[in-house]
Order: sequence, then structure tokens, then C-alpha cells
Amino acid sequence: MAGSRYHVRQSDVTPYSPANHTGTRNFRLIGRETVGAQQVEMLIGEIERGQGALPHAHPGIEQVCYLLEGAARVEVGGEQFELAPGEACFFPADVPHVFTATSARAKVMVVYAPPYEEHPARRRS
Repeated sequence: MAGSRYHVRQSDVTPYSPANHTGTRNFRLIGRETVGAQQVEMLIGEIERGQGALPHAHPGIEQVCYLLEGAARVEVGGEQFELAPGEACFFPADVPHVFTATSARAKVMVVYAPPYEEHPARRRS
């Protein structure tokens, strides 16, 4: 990392491809493994056009997405809407949702509470 227990650069984090997603690379910046966070997790997702989160839910975990770059279509709780840079959306725990990049590339900040801590080695087949 950057020589600090609390400072993380995206370039220092190894990306992973999350389960239930296509064309997506996630960079976990804030979490147990990077800064020792116990109650929250934050990552950056980079998503290719037409790709993203397939329908899924997070049992007991709330999720916030804040779009940094690009454009996306979101479906959650029976609602569908377009997301533009500077806009956020909320996925309640246990509610199925979909997030699809509609621009050439979308970059999104994602916050989970409590931490999701997804890791490719922990995936179930």
C-alpha cells in the first residue's frame, strides 16, 4: 500500500471478477484486508458496455452505488432508472437488483454494510 495503514491506491489493489457479474473488475479499496475495516466495505467497479450485475441479492447486506463515470441502467424493487455521473442508488438487503453499463465503460463506487467480503476463492459452484 502507500506506506500508511489508512491510505489505499486503486493501483495497489488486485482486481477480481465478482460472481453474478459479467465484464466487471472490482477493486476493494476499503475492507478488512486493506485497512482493517470491520463495519463497512468500499470498492471501485469498472464495467464494460452492456455488462454488469446479473439479477441477484445480498442476504443481510445493504449496498450503495455512486456512479463516477459513464452511464448505467438500474433495476431494483420493481423500479428501473438510468444512472448518470454524480448520482447514487440504494439496494436494500435481500432485494434482487440489476446494474448494467450503458456507456462504453462505467466506473462506480460501491459501499456495502456490513462488509460483503466477496473473494473469488470463496465462490460456491
